[in-house]
Amino acid sequence: MDALELLKSRRSVMAPFLGSPGPNENQLREILTIGSRVPDHGKLTPWRFIVFEGAAREAAGKRLADLITKREPDSTSDRLEEERRRFSRAPLVIAVVSAATPHPKIPEFEQLLSAANAAMMLVLAAHALGFAAHWVTEWVAFDHAAGQILGLGPGERFVGFVHIGTPAMRPSDRPRPDLKDVVTYWGS
Repeated sequence: MDALELLKSRRSVMAPFLGSPGPNENQLREILTIGSRVPDHGKLTPWRFIVFEGAAREAAGKRLADLITKREPDSTSDRLEEERRRFSRAPLVIAVVSAATPHPKIPEFEQLLSAANAAMMLVLAAHALGFAAHWVTEWVAFDHAAGQILGLGPGERFVGFVHIGTPAMRPSDRPRPDLKDVVTYWGS
């Protein structure tokens, strides 16, 4: 598939519809390498990846369920099971972490955008290798205690979690905006 067709055919597939097989070790390395090829003013590398695969997915989910149990003692078994399965919905989950820091010339916002680009490149790399992906945030991306459990360091935050696997169904397209509604030409 040529590059333009690849870009035009990319679709998100929700995590619960991503099954095995997931990327093997070489494919994962390729996905992470491509994810690292993003605009990065100042060569700061203001992002990093945390990979959840195999048993680590279940272990992370158990730790999140334990957190919810402490916070919400009346949680239902369904709620706790949802947390236990949070990182097991797809064979592979890659957390994209923004590690933006103050810099005299490069705004933190620009560094955050570099991290967001890394997440999108992971999605595109997965698609190029024949997998599908779902980039989500959900509550764990914004919760301090969950961030500590999942490996955030001081000053870091999640840009999102990219779930990757083989689509269980053919992804359908959603309505896309008409260019006349989203494009203006300055000076016209």
